Amino acid sequence: MSVIEVEHLRKTYGTTVAVDDVSFTVAPGEIFGILGRNGAGKTTTVECVVGLRRPDGGRIRVLGRDPLRDHAELTRRVGVQLQDSQLPERLRVGEAMRLYRSFYPDPADPGELLAQLGLKNKEKTPYGKLSGGQKQRLSIALALVGRPRIAVLDELTTGLDPHARRDTWDLIDGIRAGGVTIVLVTHFMPEAERLCDRIAVIESGRVLVTGSPAELIARAGQPTLEDAYVALTAGRVS
Repeated sequence: MSVIEVEHLRKTYGTTVAVDDVSFTVAPGEIFGILGRNGAGKTTTVECVVGLRRPDGGRIRVLGRDPLRDHAELTRRVGVQLQDSQLPERLRVGEAMRLYRSFYPDPADPGELLAQLGLKNKEKTPYGKLSGGQKQRLSIALALVGRPRIAVLDELTTGLDPHARRDTWDLIDGIRAGGVTIVLVTHFMPEAERLCDRIAVIESGRVLVTGSPAELIARAGQPTLEDAYVALTAGRVS
C-alpha cells in the first residue's frame, strides 16, 4: 500500500500553471526522488503534498489522509525540511530542538538526535553561527524530532561543499534504515542517482517519466542519470 498517492495534481498562480496533471505514488520505506530543474514545479508539488498549499485540482492522500482536511494529524507524522527554511539567527540549537519537540506527543530525545547528526557539541551555538552543513543537519534533526513516518526533504544539499554533501547522503541512508520513508526533492543528478530508489522527473509542471535510476538510464540509453535526464527533458527519448 502506498504511503503517498498523488493523482492529477494541478496548481496555478494567476495565469501561471506551476503544476499540471502530476501523478505518482510513494511506497513505504523507499527514498523517492522528485527531480527537475529550478522552476519545474518540484517545490510546489511537495508543498501541496504536505498541506502547505491548496491544489486547484487533483487528489492527494498521505498515509490515507487528506493533507488539508487532516493537516494537524499529518503534521505529527510527516517531517518537513523545505528549501527556504530559516531560523532566527540568535536561536540556539538546543532551544530550537526543545521548541520543535514540544509540538509532538511522543518526540525523539533531542540530545540523542543531535548526537546522531554530529551536533551534540553545538547545543549552545546560535543558528547564525552554524556552517552551511551544520544548518542542514539541524534542519534534518528538526524534521525528525517528531518521530515521523515520512520525511520530506527539499533541496537538502544545495550550497554544500562536496565533503558536507557526501556526509549528508550518509545521513539520509541512515534515516531510511531507521524505517522512515523519504521524499527527496533535488535538481542535483548525482544525489538522485546515489540515493533514490525511484525518481519522478518533472519538467514544466509535468511528470515526464518515473522509474529507478537504472531504469531511466537504460530507457535513455545513456551512461549516467545526468545524461539520461538531458536526453529525456530534450525530448530525445520516446
